[in-house]
Amino acid sequence: MPEEQQQAPIANHTASDVTTEQENDNINFQSRLDLEELKQGITAIRAEISSVIVGQHKMIDQLLVAILANGHVLLEGVPGVAKTITAKLLAKTLSLDFSRIQFTPDLMPSDILGTSVFDLSKSTFDFKKGPIFSNFILIDEINRAPAKTQAALFEVMEERQITVEGETYKMEAPFLTIATQNPIEQEGTYRLPEAQLDRFLFKITIDYPNLDEEITILQRENALQNKGKLQNIKEILSQQNIIKYQELVKQIVVEPQLIEYIAKIVSNTRENGFLYLGASPRASIAILNAAKGYAALRGRDFVTPEDIKDSAIPVLQHRVVVAPEREMEGLTSPEIITQIIDSVEIPR
Repeated sequence: MPEEQQQAPIANHTASDVTTEQENDNINFQSRLDLEELKQGITAIRAEISSVIVGQHKMIDQLLVAILANGHVLLEGVPGVAKTITAKLLAKTLSLDFSRIQFTPDLMPSDILGTSVFDLSKSTFDFKKGPIFSNFILIDEINRAPAKTQAALFEVMEERQITVEGETYKMEAPFLTIATQNPIEQEGTYRLPEAQLDRFLFKITIDYPNLDEEITILQRENALQNKGKLQNIKEILSQQNIIKYQELVKQIVVEPQLIEYIAKIVSNTRENGFLYLGASPRASIAILNAAKGYAALRGRDFVTPEDIKDSAIPVLQHRVVVAPEREMEGLTSPEIITQIIDSVEIPR
């Protein structure tokens, strides 16, 4: 009897603890942000793009994350892997002003930003805005223009404004840029400087499709006949939706140990013997913002280590420079970044 009397309160205490733990679990897993509308919008955009683009699901998700994180994207791939068509498809699913700029060796900064034109009736100079004054900009073959023209994008990509003849003009939100480039062809191209590359949140490398995907591409192309690829694409998100979702993503929770995890990954790029140039604090901020975008994309109001890992390579691969001797050995920046990620302890 004494033993049973002693055990009874212990059993009651355990049951109470279980109830409390269950209540805590419910609190922890209950979303603090309403992400349902965002999830539905993202799912609809995926479906629209996938109706034309075969495969490339990872690339599509990275583009959507960049939009949620309010960042610019550099799409790199050989000709014919659907870089431009993907950007145009994405633009069509968004109810935004769209502008396409084809970069060429003779393109001048004023061709992008705009120029002052003399008005005879007023005897004054009026500023005529260039194609950069839009919400969604596609810059095709960005490495075709010389450094002077590329430099015209520095201010607008980072600060969402341009300064012409002492006057500052703000860009209307959201302001998103997708630039494409061909990594193979060198004739008539101008390599992007590190300062320009650093303006891009993501660098996304598009590979060739596999055999099954290429067969599907051919079947779809054959079925199209004379129909346009973009004519049946629907607008999914409005300008107000995108601004709202971008503000929502900023509220995603990031625990202190995960912030430290990001800092350790970026810090290791500066200490790695395989890299000639490591990443700056801007890269840390980019990983933080991209990880929040991935969390929202996956319907969570908190960031996990997996979100950070998925963000690290597209954020870092164009911001670090491989040491020449390692580059001669065939090592690439994504491989070195993967090694760094594997070497940093995952927070528990």
